[in-house]
Parts: sequence; structure tokens; C-alpha cells
Amino acid sequence: MKIAIIGAAGWIGNEVLQEAKSRGHQIIALVRDPSKITQSDVEVRAFDITDNSQSLAAAVLDADVVVSSVSGRHNNDHSIFSIAAKRYLTELPQSSVNRLVWVGGAGSLEVAPGVQLVNTEHFPEEYKAEALGMGDALKVFKQSDSRLNWTFISPAAVLFPGEKSGHYRTGKDQLLVDSAGDSKISGSDFAVALVDEIESAQNPQQRICVAY
Repeated sequence: MKIAIIGAAGWIGNEVLQEAKSRGHQIIALVRDPSKITQSDVEVRAFDITDNSQSLAAAVLDADVVVSSVSGRHNNDHSIFSIAAKRYLTELPQSSVNRLVWVGGAGSLEVAPGVQLVNTEHFPEEYKAEALGMGDALKVFKQSDSRLNWTFISPAAVLFPGEKSGHYRTGKDQLLVDSAGDSKISGSDFAVALVDEIESAQNPQQRICVAY
């Protein structure tokens, strides 16, 4: 399978790149700065999802699936999430690829009926704007009537650098916690779950979450 990763130079984007490569998939790395991708066996294309003068269809040409791992941290503009979601929903169905797997956030997961994690007392203030922006993107997906085959994957509350175990649990819109009440997953295992979803295609047009 040929996988186009938008934001492949970022932490999670690169985790997905490495996991997909380890399974024999071909990679198209779509990044603002091509010099950040140094692997010789990866096709690199310059692309910025916020630049409407750049063709999304041309950027993902020949791919079977698109992974979106965009971030607004480089310029602290989290409107990128809803901007990207709208472009995917509008433009990908008109392109050669109609499948998207989105690297989501945990803030919009419910900790109680009608209560999202981002609105709880102890949610870190420094991540709130990003979490709200990601939640806006999820609303864009859920409210769309686009025929795009999308899957929005949220990690646990704590996403940390760590080794791959290959083990995780999957849920829907509720925050997953372990027996100690913790909600966490390593970036490596999040990538495992994401590539598993790419290969299985079990959750079309819905949000899922993964955690230990």
C-alpha cells in the first residue's frame, strides 16, 4: 500500500512513517520543508495544507490512503485543523484517493455524559487552544455529508515518547482509562494502532480512540 503522510516530519507523523515502513508500505512524505525528511527510501513532496495555491490532488497522487498529522504549534495557529478537515472533505473525493486517517487529540473525548476532557478542571491550560481546535475539526467531519472515507483517531489523555509494545485497546467517543485510572499510550503504540486501522479499514466515517 502507498501511504501519503501530511506532516510526516512531526513526532507522530514520523512514528507513523516508521511503523508503516516496517510493514513494507511505500511512503509519500508531505512536508513544508523537504529537508527534514532524510530517509532515502521515502518519496518526499513539498506541501502545505494551508496554502490553497497548492493542489491537494497533485500532492497525494498515486497514494492509496492519506494520513493527516498536521499541527499548528509552529505558529500557534490551531485553526489549521478545521482548515485541513474542510480541504480533505471537499477535495479528496475529487482526487485519486478517497481515504483519510486523521491523527486526532484526546480533548474532545468524553469523561462523563456531555463532559469533554478539555473542559475538566485539570486539563493543562497550555494545550487547551490546540484541543479546542482539534475538537472543531472533529465537528467538521461529523457534520459533513462528504463521501470521503475518513477515520479520526484520538489517543489517550497522555501521549508520550516510548517503546512499542504492540498492545492497546480501542474505544469510541469515551476516554479510555486503565485499572489505575490512568489514560496513556506511547507514540509508537499509537502509530501501531493507526497503521492497523489503515490496513483493516474497520471504522469508516467515525472517531475512535486508543489507549492502554
